[in-house]
Amino acid sequence: MINTNMKALYIVINAGFAEQVVEYIRTMGSTGATIINARGVSSMQKEIMGISVDREKEIVLTIIESDKADTIMEAVKQNTVFKTEGHGICFTLPVIKTVGINTGNINQQ
Repeated sequence: MINTNMKALYIVINAGFAEQVVEYIRTMGSTGATIINARGVSSMQKEIMGISVDREKEIVLTIIESDKADTIMEAVKQNTVFKTEGHGICFTLPVIKTVGINTGNINQQ
């Protein structure tokens, strides 16, 4: 296990925009990401003929150095796709220890 100064960066967006987000965050220093399919549920749910219609979402998850995560969050905040049809949220969580992530340090165990 490696102690890190990293964050888990989560970007939750409408379905169909994950690939665009991944390409964008790669230009900002991310070396990889995982796309997770999800379904949004809110207090403003729509019903059609008694069937609840939830908005399909995608979650882009990347583990990245803390300073790069902050830079990416600020860039995502300014990105117009994120503010319009991609409509989403972005947040980070601290990563204390990792196993199996290549950080470029050849002395990893």
